[in-house]
Amino acid sequence: MAGASPLSASVDGARRLEQAGSSAIVLPSLFEEGTRHGAAAVRSFYGDRDPSLDVPTIPAATALGLSPHEYLTHLGKVKKAVKVPVIASLNGTCPGPWISYATSMEKEGADAIELNLYHFPTESWDPAQAAELRMFDLIRSVKSAVKIPIAVKLSPFYTSLPHFARGLGEAGAGAILIFNRFYQADVDPERLMAIRTLEFSTSSELLLRLRWLGVLYGKVGSSLGVTGGVHTPIDAVKAILSGAQIVQVVSAILERGVGVLSDLRRGAEEWFRGHGYSSLEAARGKVSLLRAPDPRAFERRNYIYNLDSWFGPVAESMREPAGAEAEKPR
Repeated sequence: MAGASPLSASVDGARRLEQAGSSAIVLPSLFEEGTRHGAAAVRSFYGDRDPSLDVPTIPAATALGLSPHEYLTHLGKVKKAVKVPVIASLNGTCPGPWISYATSMEKEGADAIELNLYHFPTESWDPAQAAELRMFDLIRSVKSAVKIPIAVKLSPFYTSLPHFARGLGEAGAGAILIFNRFYQADVDPERLMAIRTLEFSTSSELLLRLRWLGVLYGKVGSSLGVTGGVHTPIDAVKAILSGAQIVQVVSAILERGVGVLSDLRRGAEEWFRGHGYSSLEAARGKVSLLRAPDPRAFERRNYIYNLDSWFGPVAESMREPAGAEAEKPR
């Protein structure tokens, strides 16, 4: 399915995604900071401890996409234009009145809501447990306000992700998507400042997601989804074998066009048929920690084995020839 992208920010783009075979369409996020109540909540939470956080630091509406009214209007138009499920998105971390927009999204016809918990801790006074409790409170607040399903999109930066993921499900998350791609700032050494960078994902980014899909599969009540790093049919196959029930694609679409969706679907189906699987459910989680023949692949020993198994030119030059130990003078 197509994840949130500039394509779903237009009705025509949403139609193209549906025609290309996307099983659902995720709209870009309505940001907490982009709402009147949300900006106030951010200032209320951080203001006393960080006086520098004031109105100028809240991004302008143009940087945050559509205003709440424009967002709801767009949602209604997309719902009328396509037949596949349309998933609205809220992006924020501080519980507050801004989450009331979830109710409006449901009224406009959203089939589900994706909560994008983009939390980037930078303050030493904010403990991990408090940050996680805020997330649980936020999910409970949204879940109590709407009847449609809620999916949570996570970052990988949690001390005990399995415990946190279980708590998300207990709070009301019907699905957990791993992982959000943080857009890391680069550094300009001449101007002595951080600069924005934006790059598409690659298949190499899938590895972290595969590992955690495999660990979480069968251990949480929520459905599991992967977002980030799916570019080929084999990438999708790996995600499903690791336990994914949802496979989101964005970068591959933006790089190669909406036709990549049908290519991914067709290629994955051919692989599963060719390997004797009668259904996706028969293949799902086959290489997870729960069902893998070698659970050590997910444990610390995998790290040790990988370090010990690499023999490049430099490593080979440092290896002593056979018998060298016996030839050393005593």
